[in-house]
Amino acid sequence: MPIRAVLWDIDDTIFDYAGADHTGMRRHLGSVGLPEAYASVDEALAAWKAITAVHWARVAAGETDFLGQRRDRVREFLSRAMEDAEADDWFAGHLVHYEAAWQLFPDVLPVLDLLAPDYRHAILSNSSTHNQHRKLTALGVRDRFESMVCAVELGISKPEAGAFHAACEALALEPHEVAYVGDEPDIDASGAVAAGLTGIWLDRRGRGGRPDLVSITGLDQLPALLAGNTRFGAPDTFG
Repeated sequence: MPIRAVLWDIDDTIFDYAGADHTGMRRHLGSVGLPEAYASVDEALAAWKAITAVHWARVAAGETDFLGQRRDRVREFLSRAMEDAEADDWFAGHLVHYEAAWQLFPDVLPVLDLLAPDYRHAILSNSSTHNQHRKLTALGVRDRFESMVCAVELGISKPEAGAFHAACEALALEPHEVAYVGDEPDIDASGAVAAGLTGIWLDRRGRGGRPDLVSITGLDQLPALLAGNTRFGAPDTFG
């Protein structure tokens, strides 16, 4: 049966999260000053990125909630105890700069336009519905996706099969009728395949090294890949 819908990850797939976070934090540190623990802004930015990854994994594992991970990221980054309100205030300063840097990857709108006549579109994210709805609305693309399933409200996260199945149920489609596109090889593509979907790894950085996965290095390659979906299952064909 052909693919009828494309299910999308958001951060670092259609939205340049890493770029916005990096730019936003650099500008924020320019406003509030470099924490004493770091010898340079670049060192601080690398630490912020690593800390963010750790605490988002805690959200996915159900160890903390959305606000909790934000506060804990700030406490660890600044290396000191803080009341919730103080951590919230510091993070709010970062948010101003982060949100000012929001942008879609340049290949997103062209591919959504190309695929719109033939495929339905929806979102599956490991973030929160409020956060991702607000983001996609600000970026002008929320109406491109007929449904959105997010882990914070669902209670389970990618790569658990239940997360992918919940998104398919929102579309009233079977997993084999849905392709999932995401930037993480294991959480996104491999998780989708294990759940019975067609998993596609968007390897924007050209990391490679995963011959077990169907991969693309840009969304401009997606329409042709979907049009030839009978060849899925031969990942080496697609890079």
